[in-house]
Amino acid sequence: MKEIHPIDTLDATVDVPGSKSLTQRALIAAALAQGESTLIGPLASDDTAYTIKALRQMGIAVDDSDPSSWVVQGSGGKIARPEEDIFLGNNGTATRFLTSVAALGQGRFRITGGDRMAERPIDPLIHALRGWQVQIQSEAANGCPPLSIDANGLAGGETILPEGKSSQYLSSLLLVAPYAANKANLKVEGEVFSKPYVKMTLAVMVDFGVWAEVAPALNYFKIPQGVYQGTEYRIEGDASGASYFWAAAAITGGKVNVANVPVPSLQGDAQLVPLLERMGCQVERCQGGITVLGSKQLRGIEVDMGNMPDVAPTLAVVATFAQGTTVINNIAHLRIKECDRLAVMVKELRKMGADVEEEDDRMIIHGQAGGTNLHGAEIETYEDHRIAMCFAVAGLRVAGVKVHGEDCVAKSFPDFWERFEGMMG
Repeated sequence: MKEIHPIDTLDATVDVPGSKSLTQRALIAAALAQGESTLIGPLASDDTAYTIKALRQMGIAVDDSDPSSWVVQGSGGKIARPEEDIFLGNNGTATRFLTSVAALGQGRFRITGGDRMAERPIDPLIHALRGWQVQIQSEAANGCPPLSIDANGLAGGETILPEGKSSQYLSSLLLVAPYAANKANLKVEGEVFSKPYVKMTLAVMVDFGVWAEVAPALNYFKIPQGVYQGTEYRIEGDASGASYFWAAAAITGGKVNVANVPVPSLQGDAQLVPLLERMGCQVERCQGGITVLGSKQLRGIEVDMGNMPDVAPTLAVVATFAQGTTVINNIAHLRIKECDRLAVMVKELRKMGADVEEEDDRMIIHGQAGGTNLHGAEIETYEDHRIAMCFAVAGLRVAGVKVHGEDCVAKSFPDFWERFEGMMG
């Protein structure tokens, strides 16, 4: 259990680890590339360790002995059949990405994960891969892992992704599409959520040498046949991880500069910063990163966070310290994350005395300036790293906040607690 202690002042500059989203995309592109790639500033965490282990099982050489610079020997799209199951814990991104990578191989692949992973849907991706003639089954017939794949490459042609609620399905298909036997076209039905993550995937593909033709609505893609080329790829600091430090400044009235999230950023989660501006914070943007100066007079806002779901819990915590009502819309997809984050955030904020309403796809927070209605509580994390980190922020203003299962931050930010305490001086 980790107890957070309130602080009076805050003035800090911090660095955050490399972006988890960019690291995992770059690992896939580098693995499939022709030649050697060097990934500079990657994220070393539980999730990326699962990805690396799985790539090695598929015959890809990854040298991560230097934590600041990983070297990947690309296979040119040739995927070996593993001798054992590919176990990915609760790494949803890797499970979705590597399912498509496995389809490029030959023979039987089996992809498994932890208990929660067996509850997280992947059926839309299964449907789309079948459109490219992939033989793939959900072993429990419930559209979730474990998965069995009798791989024989991708046929290509046109396929349909039946819904875009998780951008990871779409990114998974895009990353492998250049290796199809025929030129691949991909149509997405319904609304595409988390569009910045799709744009991030397309940008990584371009940096490794493949340009897709994209409809403006990001619902139709024509992907040329090709092979990624090995390259040197620099990874931005993680905007999702930075959100907790920006939020800390917001609620304390302090100042925090996150020095290694660039302007502009490929990461949609950096758009949390303009939302903090709307709530009353001041923001400074420069080549040296993004600085947030907090306010004692935060105000509630209404916002659509469909494109940045990972920082919705962060904003929810900030909203409890803002005067008035904050409405966070379009976040139903939080329910299929490491836990049902929408329900969990409501439950745990209420433990602290917050006035919060839960609806199917939104959260409504009735805040009080300075969080005067809040009190300490023991917070359950449900083994979800983002729950642990966002409630750490609340503890900077409210005495008695204790976080259980705090080690779950290793999933995306292994030294979070050290950097968080370092920020406080």
